[in-house]
Amino acid sequence: MTNTQIPAVRPQPPAAPPAPAPRRSARDRGTRLLATLFLAPTIVGIVVFTVVPIIGSVVLSLFHWNVIDDPSFTGADNYREVFTDSTVLASFGNTLLFMVFAVALQLVIALVLALAVNGRMPVWLRSVFRSAFFFPLVLSAASISVVMKYLFNQDFGVVNWLLGLVGVAPVPWLTSENAAMATVILVYVWQQFGFSFLLFVGGLNNIPKEIHEAAALDGATGLRKHLGITLPLLSPTLLVASVVGIINALQVFEQPYVLTNGGPGDATRTVVMVIYESAFEQLRFGAASAVGVLLFVLIMAVTALQFRLSRRFVHYQ
Repeated sequence: MTNTQIPAVRPQPPAAPPAPAPRRSARDRGTRLLATLFLAPTIVGIVVFTVVPIIGSVVLSLFHWNVIDDPSFTGADNYREVFTDSTVLASFGNTLLFMVFAVALQLVIALVLALAVNGRMPVWLRSVFRSAFFFPLVLSAASISVVMKYLFNQDFGVVNWLLGLVGVAPVPWLTSENAAMATVILVYVWQQFGFSFLLFVGGLNNIPKEIHEAAALDGATGLRKHLGITLPLLSPTLLVASVVGIINALQVFEQPYVLTNGGPGDATRTVVMVIYESAFEQLRFGAASAVGVLLFVLIMAVTALQFRLSRRFVHYQ
């Protein structure tokens, strides 16, 4: 019977105590203080001009107030009135219809023009097109709408005069229910597509040229190349353009107010127009706040849905 030797177990040295957290130097504290000072105006502006008005609108929507008399608490009566008022319901339908067609048309036109400008052309000509397409965006929407109201006038407008030269009868652009909404959409898109255009131009310039060169070697050209390569790589820019476009379209006011004043009937009346009329023409600030809160909820819901769907359709490099 052999004796086996059991190796001696060496004692483990005690664990070293954790190193003390480094003290923040005066320079770090100064940097944080400077950053706070730079951020303070923005934070204060957001709180004063965004957070406080939103909270105030929610509170005011529970009251009846006409500025003259003291506000009286009505609970959810203003919200119940919204869902029974045919004018308000029509305005929500018009706004959603406007949003769908205006944003779709705006993105398509901006993308097509961005692809055309990004093609082979002199640098100076490319700069001219960029400036020309962006120029309407810096103008006042109200002033543009006033000019367009004269251009689309049925009796003496330039548009009908040009159509008359080719034998087309005068079109009631602003007095027909179907044509009025189409005219408002065209005027809005003409002014707004420049923003999406610049976004797409920047996104196209960020796509590596090696990818297109490799696709060309594989035989991908024209529409096939754009659908299979350009659009997937441009999807983050498309997401930004669509989110901004939908938020702006849901708040449209100047174009329908100046061009048609919501008419004929309620064919072009939008939600923001109802808010304006309820608050500043009828002095029903509680009802106007209720409509504004519902519009805010709608914008947040649509935006959240966009980001939810973007997980499947947006591809980041």
